Formats: sequence, C-alpha cells, structure tokens
Amino acid sequence: MPPDPLGIVLFAHGSGSSRFSIRNKSVSRHLVTRRMGTFLLDLLTPEEESADEVTRHLRFNIPFLGKRLVEATRWIREQPEARGLPLGYFGASTGSAAALMAASGMKRSVAAVVSRGGRPDLAGHALPLVSAPTLLLVGGNDADVEDLNRQAMELMTCERKLVIIPGATHLFEEPGTLDHVAVLAADWFTFHFNRKNHGRVFAQTMHQGGGM
Repeated sequence: MPPDPLGIVLFAHGSGSSRFSIRNKSVSRHLVTRRMGTFLLDLLTPEEESADEVTRHLRFNIPFLGKRLVEATRWIREQPEARGLPLGYFGASTGSAAALMAASGMKRSVAAVVSRGGRPDLAGHALPLVSAPTLLLVGGNDADVEDLNRQAMELMTCERKLVIIPGATHLFEEPGTLDHVAVLAADWFTFHFNRKNHGRVFAQTMHQGGGM
C-alpha cells in the first residue's frame, strides 16, 4: 500500500502460475509507484493446486475461481486500510475470466478490470452482466487469443477497450512489452479510480448538505 492510495488492485493469475508470478509482480510494482495498493493471491489452496496438477479439474472451473475472487474482495473490503477505496481486478490468462466472472456479480463494488493475454471468452454467460469498465490487452503475435478477445467483446455491454501490444507473444516476454502493459493498466485504473473517488466525494458532499 502506497501513501494516500487511489485504490486497490486484486490480481488473478492464470493456470500454472501463482502469486509469485514474475510478470504480475512487475506490473504490481508499477501500480504501487502510481499510488495503487496491490493484492496478489492464489485462488486455490496448496492442496487444491497439487490435485489440479494431476486432474486439471479446477483451472478451467471459472465459476469456482470467480467465487474465490469474490470472497477475497469481500475480505479486502473489511480491512481498515482498504475501507472506502475503489477496487479493481487485473487478470491474466484464465484469471481474466475469473476476474470478469467475479465482476459480473460484484457490480458497483468493482471500479475497473484489466486483462493481460486473457481468456475472457471463458466467462461465457457472465460477460453481458459485467458493468466494470474493462481493458483487454493482447499481444500482437497472439492471433488466436486476439480472436477470442474480440468475440468476448461482442458479448459485453460495459465500457470496454481492446489494445494490441505490438511484437508481444502470449506471455509478453519480449523486451518492453510488459512495461507497456503496466503503463496501460495503470492509466486505466487511475482514470476509473479517480472517477469513482470523485463520485463518492460528490455524493458525500450532497448528503451533508453541501450541494451546488
């Protein structure tokens, strides 16, 4: 948590990754420099992770993962340092679908969503129910995932934007591509967190009788 944070971003990683993901930690560090708190978590317990390595029965169970993210969001909301702050989701790969699934149920509790190399299509029937502004970031050399993101966008009704990162493959391992992701994500969260904060301050002012 940086001093005077604009909001908090919860990270939902994809299958085969964890809260120790080098890529997500890199994005997290940049968000902190932009006055955002970050929360990197595993949506599966160690026992579930071990079982899933064999059965692979949970990594694509998006409703299950989305429910875990909702539980984490409610826990964050109870923490004193998070009280009143806007919340956002940063999802990668299948974690993006979990983030959108959670956002579809949390409605106004989620201020913005960012997907990196995600599979939003896996959120299926939840996509039209997402109200949080959503930024979809896809590598320019990741054609299959780009197609899936475009298909998902057609089902969404919220504010949404697709940005193609030139020269990037699915994991954004090419020099400078992950930095590009971090800057775009920070800009998206900053704009929507500020909009949420200004709306809250205005509502409080009106409630206290300080209307125009």
